Amino acid sequence: MKSIKHLIVTIYLIAFNQLTAQYTDEINTNRPGNSAGAFSVGKKVLQVEAGVYYANESHSVLNYDANGFGVDLTTRYGLLKEELELSLDLQFQMDQYTTGIFKKNRNGLRQTTLGGKYLFYDPFKAKEKKPNIYSWRANHKFDWKRLIPAISGYVGVNYTMNNDYAIPDELTLSPKAMLITQHHLDRRWVIVANFFADKIISKTFNYGYIITVTYGINEKWSAMLENRGIKGNYYSDGIFTVGGTYLLNKNLQLDASISKNIKSTPDLLYGGVGVSWRLDKNHQDPKIKEGKEVKEVKKEEKKKSKTGILSEEELDKAAEKAERKKKKNEKNKIEEVKPVEEKKKRVDDLEESGN
Repeated sequence: MKSIKHLIVTIYLIAFNQLTAQYTDEINTNRPGNSAGAFSVGKKVLQVEAGVYYANESHSVLNYDANGFGVDLTTRYGLLKEELELSLDLQFQMDQYTTGIFKKNRNGLRQTTLGGKYLFYDPFKAKEKKPNIYSWRANHKFDWKRLIPAISGYVGVNYTMNNDYAIPDELTLSPKAMLITQHHLDRRWVIVANFFADKIISKTFNYGYIITVTYGINEKWSAMLENRGIKGNYYSDGIFTVGGTYLLNKNLQLDASISKNIKSTPDLLYGGVGVSWRLDKNHQDPKIKEGKEVKEVKKEEKKKSKTGILSEEELDKAAEKAERKKKKNEKNKIEEVKPVEEKKKRVDDLEESGN
């Protein structure tokens, strides 16, 4: 009976550890939504998130239509610390703009933003909650501490190019700032909220929010619903996005989404597919102790045989070490003798010249 109980406890602990590891072991991507998660990709980790989309835009007052395709690309890199991330966001679009009898083919970068994000608070660094092996209810009841979110801050700069999508008199450079929160309500539900101020000091300044709700269907599939609210002097709107993702492996994820706004000035419809890829071979998991990252000091340990008798491999290493030491000593001896011989030669030369 005791052995069965121990087996059940062991299986439960293994399952618990695997579930909690899902937050860090798998790719952490912002696609297919428009919000940014609170967590960075990790120190020395490079991540690329890209997609292609179809765009349909019409305006009931200005009486124009625009149809075309675009590519969006986000490159993220973890720099210096686990909490710090640099990112570059690019969006290129090409479409046909029609108003009345006038038609024009447009193309160019619609967005170029360089910024950095820092994780100020991570609730998962706190002391890990251990399972209660005596109470099923204690292990499955809602943990109110999960309402405390991870919190990050983002600052960046927009670079506006003079192309078909540029707004007259818009500033070339303009700042962007954002507060990011991320709640893990349980192992399936995640809520991300962004509160942003974009193109600050520019005539196209706008502010708003993005709320993204993600549900993990199983280990591979997940679904998301997002609402974005924008308020500005030049443009205000509300946009809804629905999408899903499929995890091919821990470093590769596919996604698809469709977006629709609530206005007709303009009326927007977007649909696209994308992929996220991560390169993490240089990343090392930090050691966390009592909620703080601990730097480990590497020490070279000498391997010794348990019996006290050196193995064949250890004998070979010892012989190589002795040979290197012998060569080094001989080299030093030669270098010491050489100056004496040169000095003696110079004395002999002087004596011969004197004679």
